Amino acid sequence: MPSQQTISTVLSPPAPAIFHVDNVSKVYTMGEVKVHALGSVQLDLYEGEFVVFLGPSGSGKSTLLNILGGLDVPSGGAIFFRNQDMTHANERVLTQFRRHSVGFVFQFYNLIPSLTAQENVALVTDIARRPMKPEEALAMVGLGNRLSHFPAQLSGGEQQRVAIARAIAKRPEVLLCDEPTGALDFHTGKRVLETLAQVNNTFGTTVAVITHNAGIADMADRVVYMRSGNIAEIQQNAHKRSPAELEW
Repeated sequence: MPSQQTISTVLSPPAPAIFHVDNVSKVYTMGEVKVHALGSVQLDLYEGEFVVFLGPSGSGKSTLLNILGGLDVPSGGAIFFRNQDMTHANERVLTQFRRHSVGFVFQFYNLIPSLTAQENVALVTDIARRPMKPEEALAMVGLGNRLSHFPAQLSGGEQQRVAIARAIAKRPEVLLCDEPTGALDFHTGKRVLETLAQVNNTFGTTVAVITHNAGIADMADRVVYMRSGNIAEIQQNAHKRSPAELEW
């Protein structure tokens, strides 16, 4: 990775920008200390692409993902979703955005232990505009025979796939994933990545994945390298690899 900021330009984007990030910064104030989580980030994410964000801890990856998903607001700059300015959106607008347009997948699965896999997914489908049936979403991630299982009866990889099913069941336009394979072994992680690639290919869902794992970058359309709260480099993959071909 080069030491200076070298941002490549996409001359012919494959689709319209779904997100436009315009010089977004983020500063957290902790008493008398100000923590600059994002410096000045300029970025477009395009409809239907698979993007991987790489960088060390503290580089701003999760902060940027949270701002994209409406879980946090920028301190400066502006963010647009389908040309709608979300920078100063009120909580009602942000709630609708998170509920209908964005799916979230985190490193830890956040499943409710007392609910079955089907019931965990139904939490989302009950409030979505045009959801899949829970059993359809679970079948898509290879868990059609685990509908009545509780989280404690599932492996880590299966629990993560339930979390993905829950995220995609509302048919989001964007899927934001923060270290989705971070708690998984190599083979289970590949199965989860195959599921994310399937969602991207089948539905044309824009998928953004944060990871420390450089091997995952080979399956992306573009790789965004972050350092010290800024984008250090963006690379476009001329030849994407399938999750089965990845090594790390």
